[in-house]
Amino acid sequence: MISTNDLKNGITILYEDNIYVVMDTQHVKPGKGAAIVKAKLKNLRTGAIFEQTFNAGVKVATARIEKQLMQYLYTMNDVYYFMNMDSYEQLELNAASVGDNAKFLKENLEVYITSYEGEILGIDLPDKVQLVVTHTEPAVKGNTSTNAMKDATVETGLTVRVPLFIEQGETIIISTSDGKYVSRA
Repeated sequence: MISTNDLKNGITILYEDNIYVVMDTQHVKPGKGAAIVKAKLKNLRTGAIFEQTFNAGVKVATARIEKQLMQYLYTMNDVYYFMNMDSYEQLELNAASVGDNAKFLKENLEVYITSYEGEILGIDLPDKVQLVVTHTEPAVKGNTSTNAMKDATVETGLTVRVPLFIEQGETIIISTSDGKYVSRA
């Protein structure tokens, strides 16, 4: 149990039979009445984000989330296969569990599988991934206004806006938090 006064970003809690990660907190002391804690919570099962107001000092249960390092192997019929690199055990996740993270997965990528009491909650990707550009239009001469960008498709099928100098076959670094181009690899 943890007091709502001690809620911080990244803490996972059990609240109303769901598992949430605290994304932001704000302690409010109104001129009249008791202090309150406003928390922005993300449901780890559904991905939904909402704000919840707690009375200050109320106790909430903490949730112990386990993270296991695994390697992505391949996908077959909307089933994603991962392997524990220590025990060589394989884990199968359906497309719903992987969600939008699928567009960043390439073979041999190391990810963390998050779970709570044996229930798989999803995967945590590295901050950045390196992917090869499989298709992009050639740069047009004279089309060089500041920050000129063009579309590029990478090996996972994701379309990213890249600078004009990026060519087909190059490896680029993409941020997994927003899906944007970071730099050449």
